[in-house]
Order: sequence, then structure tokens, then C-alpha cells
Amino acid sequence: DPQQLELATSGKRKLRRFIVIDEVVDELYGSKVREYFEENNVQHKILALPTTEETKSMDLVLNILQEVQNFSIDRRTEPIIAIGGGVCLDIVGLAASLYRRRTPYIRVPTTLLSYVDASVGAKNGVNFLQCKNKLGGYTPPVASFLDRSFIQSIPRQHISNGLGEILKMALMKHKGLFDLLKSYGKYLLDTKFQSYGGSADHRDAALQTTRIAIETMLEELAPNLWEDDLDRLVDFGHVISPELEMRVLPSLMHGEAVNIDMAFMTYVAHVRGLITTEEKEQIIQCMRGLELPVWHGGCSWTLIKRALMERLKHSGGQPRMPLPTGLGVAEIFNDTSEETLERAYKLWVRD
Repeated sequence: DPQQLELATSGKRKLRRFIVIDEVVDELYGSKVREYFEENNVQHKILALPTTEETKSMDLVLNILQEVQNFSIDRRTEPIIAIGGGVCLDIVGLAASLYRRRTPYIRVPTTLLSYVDASVGAKNGVNFLQCKNKLGGYTPPVASFLDRSFIQSIPRQHISNGLGEILKMALMKHKGLFDLLKSYGKYLLDTKFQSYGGSADHRDAALQTTRIAIETMLEELAPNLWEDDLDRLVDFGHVISPELEMRVLPSLMHGEAVNIDMAFMTYVAHVRGLITTEEKEQIIQCMRGLELPVWHGGCSWTLIKRALMERLKHSGGQPRMPLPTGLGVAEIFNDTSEETLERAYKLWVRD
């Protein structure tokens, strides 16, 4: 908006920004963030908070809104900035959507998972009554700022966690991305998605994988931003995992729980005859190569049945189960019998 730009640069009014930053990110980058706003003469308030699945609640949202009210922002021209992982972006998105009915916000993801997943789309939310993201809404950010340099400071397990969501998009939509993960998975883990000199293939692997993952995610989300159509390929890995993740907190991270779900569904696809034994093995081997868990003792047959009942409740009475029909191709199925699921479960447990 030219008028807003004129107002911002004319010096008639001091720029003001309210920033919510994950407390771990604040320890690592907080001084740089403060320096940035001070050098640009921006009046700012930085709120550092513990943003984890265990703290992802309405209480934290209300805490943020109290601070926003105290700072007093213009709800049209002063966006709230969220700097952190997916939980932080989800919480701040919900807080912004509630404040004066809709206040603009900006996402700055700092983990690989949030870089390729939470940065894209309109959803926000918090956990409620031991259920994942039970409260939330659809309010897209005005911008997402993507900077891979944040990823170099996160632990190796968190990189692997993010690779779970990248693999999801590869299996559903893009064989080329699957091949990249098979070839360069270990390299990406070792280099933490930073671009270095050396072989051109290696140097570009981080850029290629993140770009393809985000582009394929956007292809799926953009035409269906408000989830009017409940048949969603991006739900692969999200049929069993919400129940499992909340049940075993904090022993599994989101991408790890998603991968365990994807491993089970790979067996379901194999038992149904949708993928060959060789394709099933390629998928499981790729998961292992990305250092992702392919099994968890908490994923009992009872839990799977309960998770499927929950799925039916919020998917219009249909399971809407995305399953691979090859490498990089998939369809949604509503006709998987309980007998097929149980056979797949027994094979999975055996292996």
C-alpha cells in the first residue's frame, strides 16, 4: 500500500512491532533480533515464551493477547511477528486472528518442519482436552519469511523430524523429491540444510528439496485453503499420528509421529496391492536413511482403531485415507476393510 509505505518512511510516526519468539530461539538469536529493530529505529516489544506441544494452549494465547493489549498495536498496519517452530507459529496465528477479530501477522519459521509445513497455508490452533489442534481457525499470515540459516542451530533429530513432512509430499506427489531424499538424505542431515561449495548436486540438494516440498504443499493447499474439500493428500501420515502423538507426549515429535503413521499406511497400501514389495521396501529404507522411526510401541491396534473412529467423526463419516499407489503418486480411499488394516498391522509388527 503506497500510503502505508509513505507513512512508514516519512518519519511522521515511529514504526512499532510486537514480536513473539520461542525462548530457545531467543537465546540463540534474540540479540540479533533486538539489534535489527534498534538499528532500524523500530519501537518494539519482544515476548519470549516456551512454545512446545505441552504448552500449546489457550492459556498461552491469552497471555500473548494481554501483552499485545498492553503494548497497543494498530490492528491494520502493525503486524505481530512470530519467530519460532510450528507450535509458536500456530499459537501466534490464533492469537492474531482473535485480536480485534483479525490482526495481521508474519511467520518466521526457525525449524525445518515449520519451514516446509507450518509456514504454508492458513491454519492455526492450540491443543484442547488432550486433543491436537482441537481449537483453531483459518487466518493466513500476511507473509512468511524463509531463512534456512536458522536450521543450522537445531539438533540433528529436529532435522530428521522435518524430513518426515518433506517425505510425505514426496510419497504423495513427487517421485523426483523421493529420489532426492534417497540420494541426499544423509548429506542433508550432516549439513543441516545449509548450502556449501563443492559438487553442484550436493550444494543444490537443500534448496531443491525445500523448494519442491513447499511448491507441492502449495499446490495441494491453495485451491482448498479452508478445507471445504476433506479429501486431502496432505493428510497422509495424519490419520493415526494425532492420537499417537498426544498419547505419548513428549516422546515423539510431530514429524516422527507422522512418519510412524506413514510407515503403517505403506504396509496398508502393500496389503491392498497398491504398491509392490520392492516399493514398500524402498519407502521403509528411505525412512531409515532419514533417521526417522518406522515403529513405536505406543501404536497399538487399539489405538489405531480409536484413531480411525476419531477420523470418521471429523471427516464427514468417511476415513478419506490417502495411500501411495506407487512412488510419488497417491489416491484417497474410503473402502479399506478392518481385516486389511489388521493384516497390515500384523505384518508391520512382525517386520
